[in-house]
Amino acid sequence: MFSGLSAFPLTPMNESGIDEAAFVRLIERLADASVDSIGALGSTGSYAYLSRAERARVVKLAVEHAGNVPVIAGIGALRTSDVQALSDDAQKAGASAVLLAPMSYQQLSADEVFGLYETVTRSLSVPLCVYDNPGTTHFEFSSELYGRIAQLPNVRSIKIPGVPANPAAAKAHIESLRALIPSHVTLGVSGDASAAMGLNSGCEAWYSVIGGLFPKTALAITRAAQAGDMKAATRLSERLQPLWALFDQHGGSLRVVAAAAELQGVVEHPCLPLPLKALDGTGRQQLAVLLDELELA
Repeated sequence: MFSGLSAFPLTPMNESGIDEAAFVRLIERLADASVDSIGALGSTGSYAYLSRAERARVVKLAVEHAGNVPVIAGIGALRTSDVQALSDDAQKAGASAVLLAPMSYQQLSADEVFGLYETVTRSLSVPLCVYDNPGTTHFEFSSELYGRIAQLPNVRSIKIPGVPANPAAAKAHIESLRALIPSHVTLGVSGDASAAMGLNSGCEAWYSVIGGLFPKTALAITRAAQAGDMKAATRLSERLQPLWALFDQHGGSLRVVAAAAELQGVVEHPCLPLPLKALDGTGRQQLAVLLDELELA
């Protein structure tokens, strides 16, 4: 579950609520592609914008339609008590694991973040993945904090941000983290542009945004890296460089992937909670051309 491709789908919605039919279509696409796990309610899934009841419903739908693919459910919230409630909901819905980012309004300290994970893991009956996403949480984990949290019960994976672009530096970074965490805790790379580098450098998993919409494309990169074919994994990723560039130009992957899902007819417009908006204007036109050229699947 914490290795290979973990695909993170959108949670399509508008101001009337969640588009359950569209969400189920996304989940079934991932199950049909045989991804290694499904990350429901990650940042791509807009977890921070949903009520507790909506989040419980999303996890239930994901589990019901994922077939044999394990579902990892996001449980991040501002208050520890809310995280615990969301954890209970996810476990009751049948999630195989949970994913926790340290959300905040006030800047959190390292001790506060450790205390969050210490409290939550104490009552878990399923494994937990640590979600390090400084672009959204504005909290940066130190390597030492990774090591402390990795010793807690039920922690089984750490979702790290992108790795250095230089192969030697990337490998050294992963090796330095390995020295601090137990062997049963995997490392998973996020930041799709550096996924191939992360996998080639020793990460066991790719927690993937594009995998949530184009699972076969992401699986090709993942399987090449798992087979030890570093050149193929790198080549397949470099082919997607124009897409990675769009991510950078538009503040990350969410708006671009939302627009791609709309252009592909998988979801209806709009599919993001206001005030968020999918890519539009010239950027959307560029994306439409790019999708035709890349023939993602």
